[in-house]
Amino acid sequence: MKQSFCLPCFRTQGQSLGDIFTKAASIGFAATELWAPSFDSNDPESLEHISEAARSAGLSVSSFTGHESIDNGLNDPSQWDRIEFELERSIRAAAKLGIPGIICFSGTRRPGVSDAYGLALFTKGARRIVKLAEECSVNLNLEVLNSRIDHPNYMADTVDWAIAACEAVNSPRMKLLFDIYHVQIMEGDLIRALRRAQPYLGHVHTAGNPGRHELDGFQEINYPALVSELDRLGYEGFIGHEFFATGDRLAGLTAAFEICR
Repeated sequence: MKQSFCLPCFRTQGQSLGDIFTKAASIGFAATELWAPSFDSNDPESLEHISEAARSAGLSVSSFTGHESIDNGLNDPSQWDRIEFELERSIRAAAKLGIPGIICFSGTRRPGVSDAYGLALFTKGARRIVKLAEECSVNLNLEVLNSRIDHPNYMADTVDWAIAACEAVNSPRMKLLFDIYHVQIMEGDLIRALRRAQPYLGHVHTAGNPGRHELDGFQEINYPALVSELDRLGYEGFIGHEFFATGDRLAGLTAAFEICR
């Protein structure tokens, strides 16, 4: 099972890219992933420079956030022009650097916009850019986020809404980011949810619940069973660790790798 880790979650203050990437590679990680990277070639920590540093350590970049923001997403026509510009830039950068997928968001619920209408709006917004994703062989991974604790009013808060979005957009590059932590909060029944999502799985995120911490015995999710199910389903994408360690970050990351290997 290919594993990646979210760089902002595990990099310590002042730690060089070379140091954390070398340590991650020694554990067995295949990739890192980012939030909202810089596209400025003069920035020493731009997406391109981070990708180069990762490659030097034997890693790749598996994913990054394709547009801003979680709240202002593709279910809002007033955001379409901006998001299309940002996603085009992200898709082209991902294709150039060999990054398989980027993250997109539904946006939050708004007064007068039902979930069904929001789905229709999301579909229209995503179709404006999905052809480019097809041409560049880059996935658009719609992230499922919980609306109970972390992201109030987020629309794509269930696996079934995200599946419906993938089906409506009707592109081999429209995928689902199955964030195990968020799905557990909203609906549980994780193995059956994975089975429903299987045709559309583009990326997977982990974190312990409650708290979004380590995948240890102080949280309620059975990660070994979920990894076994992903293997049985033939999932070939990345499992990306996106949690905040309560103790030593490298130790938490190492333990998560062993649990999910």
